[in-house]
Amino acid sequence: MSVKERLMERAGEVEAYLSQCMKDRSIPDPLLEAMEYSLLAGGKRLRPVLLLSWCSMLGGNAEAAMPFAASLECIHTYSLIHDDLPAMDDDDLRRGKPSSHKKFGEAEAILAGDGLLTEAFTLMTETSLLNGLPAQGVIRAMNVLSRAAGSGGMVGGQSVDMAFTGRSGQIPLDELQAMHAMKTGALITAACECGAILSGAGQTHENAARAYGRAIGVAFQIVDDVLDVVGDEATLGKPVGSDEGAGKSTYPALVGLERSMELARGHVDEAVSHLEAFHGADSAFLDELARYIVDRVN
Repeated sequence: MSVKERLMERAGEVEAYLSQCMKDRSIPDPLLEAMEYSLLAGGKRLRPVLLLSWCSMLGGNAEAAMPFAASLECIHTYSLIHDDLPAMDDDDLRRGKPSSHKKFGEAEAILAGDGLLTEAFTLMTETSLLNGLPAQGVIRAMNVLSRAAGSGGMVGGQSVDMAFTGRSGQIPLDELQAMHAMKTGALITAACECGAILSGAGQTHENAARAYGRAIGVAFQIVDDVLDVVGDEATLGKPVGSDEGAGKSTYPALVGLERSMELARGHVDEAVSHLEAFHGADSAFLDELARYIVDRVN
C-alpha cells in the first residue's frame, strides 16, 4: 500500500467519526447543514492523522484520542470557511465545491465557522470525559492546541498575511517564514505534539514530535505556494494563481520555484531526522508522509 493509500485509509477513519460526531448536539438544521457541508467536503485530514499516528507510535490509545483528532479538523475547517470570505481571501471555490459563503451566504458561513471552532473544544474534553484519557494530559494538549489556533498562532498568522498582501516579493524571507510558521505551521505542529502528549510518552518524545511538526509545516506551506503557481485547478479543488493575483507574499514570488522546492525538501529531511529513534509501522508511515508532502499534487 502506498503512503497516499495509507493516508486515505486513515483519513477515512477520521471521516467516519466526523460524519457522526455532531448528530446529537441539537444544532439547528440550517446551521448543521452549513457546518457539515464544509467539514465533510473531503480533504487529506492531515492534521488528525498526524495526531493519531504520533499517539499510536508512542504507545498511546489512538482510538480514545479520536475526538481530539477530530477537533483539529473542526478548527482547520472553520479557518478555511473564514479565510474564503470576501473580507479575507475572497475565494469562491474550496475542495472543488462552492465556498461556504457562496452556498449559504456570508452570515451563515461565519456562524458555521464559529460553530465548528466551538465544537472543537467540546470534542477535546470528550477525549477525557467519555473516552477516559487522563485529564491532565488532555488539559495540556488543549493548552497547546488553543495557543496554536489562536492569536499567537493561526489567527495571528492570517492577520500578518493580510498585512503582507499586495507586497509580493518585498517581504524578507525570515518574516515570510515567521508568518507561515503561525498561519499554517502552528496547527500542524500542534497536531504532532498533542498526539505525543495524549500518548503519555514524556517530554523527550514530545520534543521530537514538535520538531517534526514544525519542519513538515514549513514544507507543506512551501509546496502549497508552489502548487498555486504550477498546480491544476481540478486537482487542487480551488483556484490556481490566486496568490499572485492578490499580490500575496509567497516562497515562489520571493525565491523562485526551484529554490522553493529545495527549501521544502530540506525541511522534510529535517523532519525525518526526528524519527530516527522510532521504529515500526507508524514511524515508517510518518517518514513516508513527510516525503509525500513535497511530491503531492493537491
